[in-house]
Amino acid sequence: MFFSKPMRVVALACVLLLLFLMFEIFHKPQPIKEPRIVYPDMMEDPNLKETHEPTGKLWRAADDYAAGNPSSSRINATILSLVRNSEINGMIQSMRDLERTWNHKFNYPWTFFNDEPFTAEFKERTRAETNASCHYELIPKEHWAVPAWINDDLFRESAKMLAEQGIQYGDVVSYHQMCRWYSGLFYRHPALQHTRYYWRVEPNVHFFCDVDYDVFRYMHDHNKTYGFTINLYDAPQSIPTLWPETLKFLEAHPEHNKDETLTARPWLEDKERRPGHNQKANGYSTCHFWSNFEIADMEFWRGKAYEDYFNHLDRAGGFFYERWGDAPVHSIGVGLFEDASRIHWFRDIGYQHIPYFNCPNSPKCQGCKKGLFTDGDDFLFKEDCRPNWFKYVGMG
Repeated sequence: MFFSKPMRVVALACVLLLLFLMFEIFHKPQPIKEPRIVYPDMMEDPNLKETHEPTGKLWRAADDYAAGNPSSSRINATILSLVRNSEINGMIQSMRDLERTWNHKFNYPWTFFNDEPFTAEFKERTRAETNASCHYELIPKEHWAVPAWINDDLFRESAKMLAEQGIQYGDVVSYHQMCRWYSGLFYRHPALQHTRYYWRVEPNVHFFCDVDYDVFRYMHDHNKTYGFTINLYDAPQSIPTLWPETLKFLEAHPEHNKDETLTARPWLEDKERRPGHNQKANGYSTCHFWSNFEIADMEFWRGKAYEDYFNHLDRAGGFFYERWGDAPVHSIGVGLFEDASRIHWFRDIGYQHIPYFNCPNSPKCQGCKKGLFTDGDDFLFKEDCRPNWFKYVGMG
């Protein structure tokens, strides 16, 4: 007996519906996995694991950090920024983020530096963003000008070559001046004479996580010299003679050589993960702390070992004939002349400076995808030098 055409259509629909219901009942959907970045030296990005505050005693806002209180628990520290008047909008962005996540609780002063006088607009708008005091300082001309021992013709020819090699800012004079100033001159400014700790903040950066303890007190109480969030490789073409000059310095100043087992020197000299970088940089891995974020103790920069080192580099001319940045110079300095145990990864501070992130896995963080290193092109992932740091030093 044959069914009519309408009945066949209904029967087919019933069969398809039955198959669909059986699929939904018996099929087990795969769970959605978190993003996983695999490195040769670590299983996955440690920021995917739950992140907590540092251990030990921490000072809280309840310990009396009211603005304007001369008897507050604040220590001699400041938030520090080198910024142009034209960067006011980006500076406001950074201030709002840091005030919202941290400084509205602790009210540490802001100190702004410029090689030109700050405008009334800059002062008015930045003061409106914080209850803390703000200070506006002019960089002395002798700290900013190209030194007299730099050959101008050689400098311009070198800058042209750097630009041809695609080295970012290689032909921008003010960038070379900035790198030199941050490397060894900023802490000599009279306005910082009685200040020990600083938190460097640049325009157009982001902070994502509530930080509920005094980071400067943490540095002091736990005997830390330098704190970072992001750890990268540098462009070896920009620093080909930085490491050879460093070795010359160490040979000439054996009194500054520390026990290698206590330092981060293996991190500086690694040639396994990116041997081409080590070769082009003549023995330097190019690993460095990205210094647009750094929380540090200026007593280290003022110490004889680092001062002698900076003066040696300054006379060598690489801040201008090459593009020696303050990031590799600071990193080599603390890597060679300080105990590695006194360098701290602030893994709990969510931070972005385009195109890189430090994104913790914490309920205190908003707007930062846990474990994210970059939202840029895939090739940027190989610039992450944290695996080397964890391999040679650890995650402290």
